[in-house]
Amino acid sequence: MKPRSLVSIDDLTTGEITKILSLAAEFEKNPVQDILRGKVVATLFFEPSTRTRLSFESAVNKLGGKVIGFTDSSSSSVTKGETLNDTIRTVNNYVDLIVMRHPIEGSARYASEVSTVPVINAGDGANQHPTQTLLDLYSILKTQGTLDNLNICMVGDLKYGRTVHSLLMAMSRWKTSFNFVAPEELKMPDEYKLYLRNLGLDYYETADLNEVINKADIIYMTRVQRERFSDPMEYEKVKNAYVLHDHMLSDTKPGMKILHPLPRVNEISTDVDANTKAYYFEQALNGVYTRQAIICTLLGLKK
Repeated sequence: MKPRSLVSIDDLTTGEITKILSLAAEFEKNPVQDILRGKVVATLFFEPSTRTRLSFESAVNKLGGKVIGFTDSSSSSVTKGETLNDTIRTVNNYVDLIVMRHPIEGSARYASEVSTVPVINAGDGANQHPTQTLLDLYSILKTQGTLDNLNICMVGDLKYGRTVHSLLMAMSRWKTSFNFVAPEELKMPDEYKLYLRNLGLDYYETADLNEVINKADIIYMTRVQRERFSDPMEYEKVKNAYVLHDHMLSDTKPGMKILHPLPRVNEISTDVDANTKAYYFEQALNGVYTRQAIICTLLGLKK
């Protein structure tokens, strides 16, 4: 039987998502266990990563497992011309699970089809980042007490931002209102807006953050990603489109929280960090518990 992988957030039912979030809460209470003793996890990062890779490695280590892998393609046999097919079919001989980040959209789905062990998509180009989405959902649930009837304000790079694409698809399972704040060059792609319209969910587009900031339960800031632009001039035009400052939060909802998948460049001023509405560093910590839950679920160690 084909192993269960996590490539897209749509690979999970709403019930499975709810179960993973509940399991993450259990791991938050008791993150150090021996559940993965004797298990080996490969982290194959063809693109640089700090939080995703380290939180996966922390998750595995805290549960007694071992990690092998590489942190960028230059330290792998890709530099010798090895195909993704051969890399995956070789590595799956050594491990119980593969965590992979790759710059090409669809690469994670392909890897899951050739692998004999579960594959977790840690980001494939501008496409999907399902484990980030699950830790985002956990962060939203923890801070808001619910996933229902929330107003989510997504700001910045909505065209290339795989984190907002995945989060939109996940939150569309609940009754969510979306505000999309982006310059013309980085607007939410039409396919995602059509997806919401087909579900009868509300969304509003604007280039002015101040127009919608006070309606938000969650402000989800994103970095304008230099690496997604083929034209450096296009990047320069939009890189400072939105910067969130502390004074802008004075009339926002009392329970509102600011999320960011990190790393940030300058889209959130450091004067926001001391505000109780800033939640992005706690959000990063939630990634350890959520990824523990995901790994154990895919390996059938928790049900």
